[in-house]
Amino acid sequence: MAEFTLDLNDDQKQVRDWLHGFAAEVIRPAAAEWDEREETPWPVIQEAAKVGIYSLDFYAQQFFDPTGLGIPMAMEELFWGDAGIALSIVGTGLAAVGVLANGTEEQIGTWIPQMYGDADDVKVAAFCSSEPDAGSDVASMRTRAVYDEAKDEWVLNGTKTWATNGGIANVHVVVAVVDADLGSKGHASFIVPPDTPGLSQGQKFKKHGIRASHTAEVVLEDVRVPGHCLLGSKEKLDERLARARERARSGGERVKNAAMATFEASRPAVGAMAVGTARAAYEVALDYAKTRSQFGRPIIDNQGIAFQLADMRTRIDAARLLVWRASWMAATGKPFTSAEGSMSKLYASEAAKTVTAQAIQILGGNGFTREYPVERMHRDAAIYTIFEGTSEIQRLVIARTLSGMPIR
Repeated sequence: MAEFTLDLNDDQKQVRDWLHGFAAEVIRPAAAEWDEREETPWPVIQEAAKVGIYSLDFYAQQFFDPTGLGIPMAMEELFWGDAGIALSIVGTGLAAVGVLANGTEEQIGTWIPQMYGDADDVKVAAFCSSEPDAGSDVASMRTRAVYDEAKDEWVLNGTKTWATNGGIANVHVVVAVVDADLGSKGHASFIVPPDTPGLSQGQKFKKHGIRASHTAEVVLEDVRVPGHCLLGSKEKLDERLARARERARSGGERVKNAAMATFEASRPAVGAMAVGTARAAYEVALDYAKTRSQFGRPIIDNQGIAFQLADMRTRIDAARLLVWRASWMAATGKPFTSAEGSMSKLYASEAAKTVTAQAIQILGGNGFTREYPVERMHRDAAIYTIFEGTSEIQRLVIARTLSGMPIR
């Protein structure tokens, strides 16, 4: 088991510096353009594929880092470059992880390569879980999957929303209800192959931030997929549903808490994204404060500015420490007895909103214009308190974990 340390080893430092260089040289120069265009930055994704960043191999290497710091380190550097473009680069990973976590070896080998394509013809994938009436409340999901035994096909109907790459993806991974009586334990995941009839893009959202990342509804109307597109197998699904029914009869709350623990493990990665955006805004503000003069001296000479920068850096470092702690705990199998995963995501996301707002204040009127990147960073930071569980949901998870009470 890896010991917790704040010192990156030589391999980690090399990867960090490589990612930082890509973010500085490729992502940042393109950030403003693709934010204005509100389109998927295909040329940047292709550049990431050429150097090996946009690939399952890269993310697998970081995921299996025994210290747990590979993923948060990578997320921080890429999102330091730009949150919208970075999300376009890492968004496919959401679907790939869904297949890795639940699929058979054959499914992994068949579908994940089709999610990424290659450097000459890059593809993207979409993970479709949220619905118009089922975001944080996953038990309210309405998309249904019904098994047609005669044809060995699953028939999917419903509408998904807030899907990164939804509708433009080569491969969609769709979460659907197969047994409504079991709540979230009655869900299963399905691969929807390219060009499957009945799947279409609904509304494309024009967003406040992360505008270089495509977000849309995915509409499923009598979408038929072969039986082998159920992630896992029909036999294993039937066994899991049978166990869930038995557990629901003997102790349903234990089942719900086990599902919550799964969500906990993924939240530090979002916290790392927030740290990257906050750090970027802080660095712009610090440089500006050193070079901007008012009344004959740099504005950083004023306590009102200097103290803000001190608070900003303190929040960023505290957020990173929480993210690294939770990431290390997840990698080494230590239980989140105090909802440490939610703590890291909550604090880092709130810190990003605060730090980016302070950066605008330090830049004054310049910070309010699109001539400077802090305006974009502030818009981007707003998403971190919303997706992967809102700040209110994080507080609820933490409070329930600490108290052992069913707080509502």
